Amino acid sequence: MVDYARVSMELEKLRPPKLIGKRPARRKKRERHAQTKVAFFRYGYYDIAFKYFTERVLDAEFVPLPPATRRTLELGSQHSNDFVCAPFKHILGDYLEALELGADVLVQFTGPCRLGYYGEVQESILRDLGYDFRMLNFAVVGGKPATEYVKLCRRTVNPNVSLKQGVVEMMTTFRLIECLDAYHDAYLERAGFALDADEPKRLQSAFYRAMRAATSRAEVEAAYAAGLEALERMPQRTVADPVRVGVVGEYFTAVDAHSNLNVEEKLLSMGVKVARMLNITNRNLRYNEKNLRASAAPYVRYDMGPTSTLTVAAAKKYAEEGFDGIIHLKSSGCTPEIDCMPVLQRVSRDYGIPVLYLSFDSQTSDTGLDTRLEAFYDMISMRKAAPRAARPVACPRTKEGGDR
Repeated sequence: MVDYARVSMELEKLRPPKLIGKRPARRKKRERHAQTKVAFFRYGYYDIAFKYFTERVLDAEFVPLPPATRRTLELGSQHSNDFVCAPFKHILGDYLEALELGADVLVQFTGPCRLGYYGEVQESILRDLGYDFRMLNFAVVGGKPATEYVKLCRRTVNPNVSLKQGVVEMMTTFRLIECLDAYHDAYLERAGFALDADEPKRLQSAFYRAMRAATSRAEVEAAYAAGLEALERMPQRTVADPVRVGVVGEYFTAVDAHSNLNVEEKLLSMGVKVARMLNITNRNLRYNEKNLRASAAPYVRYDMGPTSTLTVAAAKKYAEEGFDGIIHLKSSGCTPEIDCMPVLQRVSRDYGIPVLYLSFDSQTSDTGLDTRLEAFYDMISMRKAAPRAARPVACPRTKEGGDR
């Protein structure tokens, strides 16, 4: 008869010891949160503001993205619908590279156009690809008070965010954006006339480093003042009547240098004074649709959508100030900016100012862009040098639509 009790005891001796140690203590909320890595998409020089927001409002680790490459756009295009606009592909490519760098929170904004829907669609695409992350999508609180934005940050990223401090630091982030935009305006005005062609970029890089290192409102203001002073002291050649070009267009493409293949730098290298009213400050922080529409009368009577009123108002302003040309930048298939084109043609006809229309998609090349920009520059330069009597006579329309 088998002694099952003895056999059981013998088998128990042969089993390996149970690996039951002391359960590790749960990390505190702040310690768990310290592992959070937050990434934004690339958008011009605004990564400086994104970094400040991440570190000062979210109290998280910012994931800086290296300069975009052709691979970035190819990644985004590979996982996007063929008919979606180019900014969607750029942003999706940025997110894919951010996740490769270890980001576990992705940030998307609310937007004046389809950008407001991108967050949910891109999150769905990335999850279908198997990525595990959290999406901080500000579209769900668009138009609400700043406190609602902070509450969303607490729910999604860091429950330890102080509501009071978060609002204060968010206001500083907005001020930082205003400083970045104001500096860029001054840069566009001066960089094309530097005696040393490399000096503007050196000064700009130093300014961006100082702004990126700022950790308070006072440091932001100090860095801005020092950067602007250095730019104003930069030795420049004197040009009595320089060629002036105003840039207008779609919210993403007209602002992001990678998306528009560095149109502004190409113009500056030709010795052009460039102006671009479109930026986050003018379109978001200080935007007043009603007043802007009044300034664009009689070309705009109703809110045309995302950046349309600003596009037309800026074009009219440049024409009235005697600019030599206007360049309209948009992504291929951008419906709101397509609607602007007939209006810009009226502005061009009424004020006698040439307009160059440039549309960008994932296949746009530098070669074709360079050719068109050079031809446009040659045309407006020769036109500027021609006797004033030979130029087209500006004939702005009255508010009722007739000619003056």
